[in-house]
Amino acid sequence: MTKTTLYHTPSGALAVHQSAGDGPPIVLVHDNSSSARAFSRQLEGSLGRRRRLVAIDLLGHGRSENASDPAAYLLPGHALALVAIAGNFGLDQALFVGWSLGGHIVLEAAKDLPRARGFAIFGAPPVGFPPAMAEAFLPNPAMAAGFSADVTREQAEAYVKAFFAPDFADIPAFFVEDALRADGRAREQVAASMAPGVSRDEVQVVAGLEQPLAVLHGAKEQLINGAYLAKLTMPTLWRGAVQRIDAAGHAPQWETPVAFDALIEAFAADCGG
Repeated sequence: MTKTTLYHTPSGALAVHQSAGDGPPIVLVHDNSSSARAFSRQLEGSLGRRRRLVAIDLLGHGRSENASDPAAYLLPGHALALVAIAGNFGLDQALFVGWSLGGHIVLEAAKDLPRARGFAIFGAPPVGFPPAMAEAFLPNPAMAAGFSADVTREQAEAYVKAFFAPDFADIPAFFVEDALRADGRAREQVAASMAPGVSRDEVQVVAGLEQPLAVLHGAKEQLINGAYLAKLTMPTLWRGAVQRIDAAGHAPQWETPVAFDALIEAFAADCGG
């Protein structure tokens, strides 16, 4: 059974969810307008029974509080909270896994997690300055909801549908509820984060990483351009290649949990944990 703890920061309390397993820890960071529930199949499944999985509800998302200061929603703010949780929950040597916005947060925090065993990202193309957004992302009108303060249910449903492969039908209702619950100020700050002097140049981050980096990519992505990933310089890239998950879209942890979990466990083993 998953255990939930509130961790208090100067900007608000974060909900930290931990699985029943006691194996080497893996930290899971969710997407924009989502929550730790997106990792339910890991937390409550066999991976969570074998390993200590720790999934965070970002400020303004899920069961966490809305931030008292909107600056906490910028990438450096989220990264600061992630580093604080790592230090306070004994996770400084964990494997850090980030989905979409969570992947960008993991990259933002990487230099402040020097003892981490490794980092894994998916749905999170590293961007530099100026951001090559047209190359990194596929044109999809549903993505606009991820940057809008106010989102209707119809927009939330279209946004969530874009997380999954076009032929994927089993989309849980909680994904839409999480999108509607998210603080609109948090979405606004995602775009504001992509500026020099605000956040780190992620292209430089991945080029300079010392720890192993796993990059996963769903072959049926509706949001991320896989060709862009192949152009990046990533010296510590696990297995020397982006790991393609054939049947998945943007959310392989939910669409194809067996394949996703197998890759994460293999990566963790290769990282010595």
